[in-house]
Amino acid sequence: MPALSKRAESLGTENAFVVLAEVNALARAGRDIISFCIGQPDFPTPVHIQDAAVAAIRAGRHGYTPSAGIDELRAAAARSMSALRGFEIRPEEVVVGAGAKPFIAYAIASVTDYGSGDEVIYPVPGFPIYESQIVANGAVPVALPLREARRFAFDPDELAARITPRTRLLILNSPHNPTGGLLARADYEAIAAVLARHPQVWLYADEIYSKLVYDGEFVSIAGLPGMRERTIISDGASKTYAMTGWRIGFTASATLAPVFTRWITNTESCASQISQWAALAALEGPQDEAEAMRARFRSRRDLIVRLLNQVPGFACASPGGAFYAWPNVSEACALIGARDSEELRKRLLHEAGVAVLADIHFGPRTEGEGQHIRFSYAASEEHIERGVARIADFIRANTRPPRK
Repeated sequence: MPALSKRAESLGTENAFVVLAEVNALARAGRDIISFCIGQPDFPTPVHIQDAAVAAIRAGRHGYTPSAGIDELRAAAARSMSALRGFEIRPEEVVVGAGAKPFIAYAIASVTDYGSGDEVIYPVPGFPIYESQIVANGAVPVALPLREARRFAFDPDELAARITPRTRLLILNSPHNPTGGLLARADYEAIAAVLARHPQVWLYADEIYSKLVYDGEFVSIAGLPGMRERTIISDGASKTYAMTGWRIGFTASATLAPVFTRWITNTESCASQISQWAALAALEGPQDEAEAMRARFRSRRDLIVRLLNQVPGFACASPGGAFYAWPNVSEACALIGARDSEELRKRLLHEAGVAVLADIHFGPRTEGEGQHIRFSYAASEEHIERGVARIADFIRANTRPPRK
């Protein structure tokens, strides 16, 4: 059998889908599983967006589009991103792709050279595709720990200590997956002050949850002095408009837009034309359903945080955005004799019938930060109440007596 490449063998995965497959297998075997593992809205795509897709099909819009996307959607995305961020983004800076995820790889491949020792700094815990694509593109991953005591921001001094002459890219994500943390303007000002001393470093601002903010304001680092030209802004339709399967993302960078366009030409050719017209309707049409979804997520956030904090051994900070809760379960692990969060996760799945993700699914665990698990509260209120109740019952039933 011919061998695989080192690149293929090193390619990571997204464990939400791995656990989801395990959940589905248990469900097929007749188990009743309440799942909090997948991060996608549980609402249907708004009807006017569906109607726009049907209209595009009926109008014969079935073929290729320009690799950068249809002009109408690029202009609409530029207007939408500009309005939220408070500075102008021009349509020619915007490139449309088959979801926001491909731009992670395109950005890394565009600013690092394979095997040259170029370094990419990324948040831990963080979206697992960051590290996977850094390694697959032959760059060196440099983990930057998020600190619970800082509301899941990182220490600027720790960032400064990790930047070397080989650093080429810093990945930022706010609102954040998996913690739900939200970087404040002061956080970005501290980051910008560090980066001002290192003009060779690009920024990848993963802002896919930018319209799902519940506390404070959404801030983009690209709006700070000196940051605009070096920041790759990534956003999309998936989370805001319940369009995960439609696969539409967009990225803005004046310098890299032509490069990203060539990447798309070389890989996917273009995003689905039908989905592009649907995304145009999402951005340009009524926003009341998107706002209603955000309000429901905020209500669910409040519900799940309140309930998790009533579970023995759980301590859950209130996330500022996205739709994830990230409770510290160090005490819960000790109560039931679980070695770590991964053992707790497995026991919750197989013994309590509740699916969550463990912190090790989001990068190496940081010493001193304790044990955590992730809940996606893109689930009904009934699901949240029943699932957390099962966990509380499981912890109480399995708590070991204290040693004398």
